[in-house]
Amino acid sequence: MNRLEIDLDRIDRKILSILQQDGRIANLKLAESVALSPTAVLARVQRLTRDGYILGYEARLNPLKLGAGMLVFVEVLLDRTTPNVFEQFKAAVQVRPEIMECHMVAGGFDYLLKTRQADMNAYREFAGAVLWQLPGVRETRTYAVMEEVKHSTHLYLG
Repeated sequence: MNRLEIDLDRIDRKILSILQQDGRIANLKLAESVALSPTAVLARVQRLTRDGYILGYEARLNPLKLGAGMLVFVEVLLDRTTPNVFEQFKAAVQVRPEIMECHMVAGGFDYLLKTRQADMNAYREFAGAVLWQLPGVRETRTYAVMEEVKHSTHLYLG
């Protein structure tokens, strides 16, 4: 039995599922959806937040309307895989708002980055001014996305 099955009951999972769909749902409507009182639902949401199941709430923005329509993934291979190079790279990535996600991966490269740019010219500028200047970068491979087939931040809750 995994941790999710131990700590969360059916109602907790339903609350999380509903909140993933609409983080702005009114507590009264959420209570009606799970057949509990508003007080009981509020207590559950507060517990789920306190226990770290709910990390926060945010608005989903339209990148096309905000001049960031080009999605780019970048494989990064570092020149050395020593703890200090990893730490320097991670610190440098944290302060770059153009880098939306950074994942250390197992396989033929060290990190996978996700970034959004206005267009290919903006990406080339970003690559020269930022990406290739990151500490320890030896090699990169760029994958410009032609079509986003599926995009979701929702976790499968079973």
